[in-house]
Amino acid sequence: MKDSPTTYCPVPDEQQPLNEYSQLKESWFFSWGTTEMILYLRKIAWIWLWATVIVTPIAWASFPFDRYPVKLVLSASLGGMFLLSLVLVRLYLGWHYIRDRLQTEKLFYEESGWYDGQIWKKPESVLQRDRLIVTYQIAPILQRVQQTGLIVLAIAASFFTALILL
Repeated sequence: MKDSPTTYCPVPDEQQPLNEYSQLKESWFFSWGTTEMILYLRKIAWIWLWATVIVTPIAWASFPFDRYPVKLVLSASLGGMFLLSLVLVRLYLGWHYIRDRLQTEKLFYEESGWYDGQIWKKPESVLQRDRLIVTYQIAPILQRVQQTGLIVLAIAASFFTALILL
């Protein structure tokens, strides 16, 4: 008995966007976007704190604490925000990739290797389901990460301005 075009999916399980979404949602790092806001902010603050600790010796070489304590704190904080920004970019790109895979009408996949790529046109029911997931599950995560990035950028700009003016 042949599968109907609406139920048959030639894409290997690990490359199906819905399965990729489930894996991403359950992964240690990318699940941060799905957590409650207070837990998300604690994780972001934790990364910023440790990143600041890591870059403090570099800042200390430029601004010794005994002569420039405020510049040391500002420059170390900026370095921590830079590393935090890299983490936020990675978080955003991972969710953005899954969003694109779910939203697209035609899905590129590989059957057994890089040399035999195929394209599968999603049936309308699958496309609607995937786009609902994007709208109600992934879009809020992307918006949260974007807003966090903008806040970090604004704080970094104010710290940089203060560092220049001192």
